[in-house]
Amino acid sequence: MFVSNSMTAQVTTVTEDDTLFTARDLMADNQIRHLPVVADGDKLTGIITDRGIRSALPYDLYMGIANEQEKEKVAALKIKDIMTREPKTISPLDTIQDALLKIQKEKVGAFPVVDDDGRLKGIISVRDLLRAFTNVLGIGEPGTLLCILVEEKVGQMKKIVDAITEENISFGSILVARYWEKNMRAVFPYLLTSNVAPVKKKLEALGFKHLDPMQWYMDQLPQHK
Repeated sequence: MFVSNSMTAQVTTVTEDDTLFTARDLMADNQIRHLPVVADGDKLTGIITDRGIRSALPYDLYMGIANEQEKEKVAALKIKDIMTREPKTISPLDTIQDALLKIQKEKVGAFPVVDDDGRLKGIISVRDLLRAFTNVLGIGEPGTLLCILVEEKVGQMKKIVDAITEENISFGSILVARYWEKNMRAVFPYLLTSNVAPVKKKLEALGFKHLDPMQWYMDQLPQHK
């Protein structure tokens, strides 16, 4: 899935000459935390965040409860005075996996999406990525998540899929993760049913071990004594 399919295309923006009060109000009205800064209509020149505004404005001003005298002291501040220039961006043709890894690496909450000419096409945030992965994983539908410990060898996944489909159960998704034991993997089928007892019993009969999906990763962490 490409970023262009998951990003917010209708982006609220500001210009460098807008005031911090304008940015603050736009964020509050639209319930957002990032505002791309543009010039000539859609040319990205920077980005401003709610954290940046909070850092620049005294508390009373940020909350809109300051008196007129306090407002006048910072009224001259413009977006260009505190915005981040040349912000990290992402392409519409990158995948949502690329976006997730990049957000994790850069430790930011959103990326402006720009084309090869630096023109703003949208913005993709952690919220957008969560929505996209919810759709990809099928977890928006009621179901049950299993965690199965399997040996890393050819044919294991087929055995699991066959055992589940033989029970007339549909998949929401299925994921495979590394496990701390060598040559082992943790398989996570999300099944669109609440009645998983029969399939769990069948998988156990095939030699598979069930793990608690909420606890499996904790087994890999160092134990403090």
